[in-house]
Amino acid sequence: MVNPYPVQFDVDFPTRPLGRLTTAFRVIVAIPIVVLLTMLSGEMFSDSDDRNSLVIGGAAVFVPLVLMLVFRQKYPRWWFDWNLNLMRFSNRVAAYLALLDDRYPSTDEEQSVHLEFAYPDARQMNRWLPLVKWLLAIPHYVVLFFLGLGVIAAVVIAWFAILFTGTYPRNLFDYVVGVFRWNNRVTAYAFTLITDQYPPFSLR
Repeated sequence: MVNPYPVQFDVDFPTRPLGRLTTAFRVIVAIPIVVLLTMLSGEMFSDSDDRNSLVIGGAAVFVPLVLMLVFRQKYPRWWFDWNLNLMRFSNRVAAYLALLDDRYPSTDEEQSVHLEFAYPDARQMNRWLPLVKWLLAIPHYVVLFFLGLGVIAAVVIAWFAILFTGTYPRNLFDYVVGVFRWNNRVTAYAFTLITDQYPPFSLR
């Protein structure tokens, strides 16, 4: 039996009619929570011309973790809890923007979006792999780019479907959730660094 990948992600399919009004104006309604997520992610823009601020914000979280794993073989529990809960929150916001759920994203409650991965034992992990995981994941970035284009198309179609029927087409729903699942596995491998197991090329 093949062991499941250590990062598990899923979204509950809505069995009730989705709100047409909030769907119609989803991009506008989501602005406050997107701003909050941007602030928590460290991706604040101090200057509209300063494109390096996004890179600096991400590096401030990623680089110290890499150094901690390489030189100390230690993954602080509080750091893990922060990464896990930030990823959960960001996925709730992403699911809301992708129309997968019409409930406003909670900052702490799980709602219909489920993301789980176990606290890693850094002593059992390859201490040098964090230096190159982001590089090894390049094939995934390429595939996810094209899958992401498909997500945009799927969400646009789902937007019209919800406005007219109140229902998210199941095939489109499963596709969008699958791409999110794939993206979470790559993020956990290459940037959150909670596993050395290479992510599968799979939506399942």
